[in-house]
Amino acid sequence: MGTSAKSLGISELPAADQLALISEIWDGLASDHILSELTAEQSAELARRVAEDDEFPDEVVDAEIVFANLRSRFAVKS
Repeated sequence: MGTSAKSLGISELPAADQLALISEIWDGLASDHILSELTAEQSAELARRVAEDDEFPDEVVDAEIVFANLRSRFAVKS
């Protein structure tokens, strides 16, 4: 059986903990340079998005704001 969120117990964690884990996994992938192995199509799409962000800098939302909004939206109410 393959590894899954359910088999690792991740799906049982509170949403805020799951989001923190996603962030930690993403940072680990970036530090391992796995993300640098992009296809030509992925590189082109990334370049397009960066150019769009450069053209419209006020339409960009900082990742920390996105994570904070998600954490508050999915926080367990006591």
